[in-house]
Amino acid sequence: MESLRQIDTWEAPHAAAAALSAKRTEAHGDAGHVFRWASVTKLATALAVLVAAEEGTVDLDEPAGPPGSTVRHLLAHASGLPFEGERAISRPGERRVYSNTGFEVLADHLANRAEMPFSDYLAGAVLDPLGMGAELRGSAAAGLHGTLDDAVRLGRELLAPTLVASETLSEATTVAFSGLAGVLPDFGRFEPNDWGLGFELRDAKEPSVEKRAEEGSALRTPVWSAPPSGGNRLVPPRAPPPGQDATQAMPEFGHTFSAEGSLDRLSRGDDRGRDVARVEAE
Repeated sequence: MESLRQIDTWEAPHAAAAALSAKRTEAHGDAGHVFRWASVTKLATALAVLVAAEEGTVDLDEPAGPPGSTVRHLLAHASGLPFEGERAISRPGERRVYSNTGFEVLADHLANRAEMPFSDYLAGAVLDPLGMGAELRGSAAAGLHGTLDDAVRLGRELLAPTLVASETLSEATTVAFSGLAGVLPDFGRFEPNDWGLGFELRDAKEPSVEKRAEEGSALRTPVWSAPPSGGNRLVPPRAPPPGQDATQAMPEFGHTFSAEGSLDRLSRGDDRGRDVARVEAE
């Protein structure tokens, strides 16, 4: 897959990329390097919370976080907590405020319910069952470290879930608290700023994240899922940029990847209509 080879020109010490469908994987680059996943951590954390909800350890609509907030609000960045800081800046369900603190509060809440450290719950519920060697080092919002192979294993789970019911993942990738406006760090304000339960959704965001990246905003940790036939698409969570040159290269990478028809080729013969692309650089 020629488009993945673009990362060879990036001025980053380590870079790796993969594209996958439910049955096939194409990868290129430093696949053995352990990367800090930054906000891609939130996808694994969200999946752990979904497992806990199915097990009955937590209820998505039980109180968690600031007054009036629930587990669902925290997953959907709608609790009112700021990007960083423990004091709410809006009422729950009023604005979409992308929040690292919200996911840390979420992890603490699950740890209390499960009566074990969140890192242990994450390992038992998500990392170990998927055969991932990734390790949480600190924040449940941004502290997961792992290889490209680990990311591919997580991505494949999002294509064909084994840890939760397909209905649960479908709910998690459907807009929660629809119509909320909000600001994405480095990208600006979106109306609406759609989000699922831990998963950002492209939907009708305008101008698009890709367009804003072309205009100079930082396109950050890239992991996305795209249905070949259209519909909702998951787009990159926020995370520290891998370096200015690599960050500036991401819009071109995305355009070339799409133009090559990589996702369509990967999905031929598959029975699921969604594919995942993953890029890491630091």
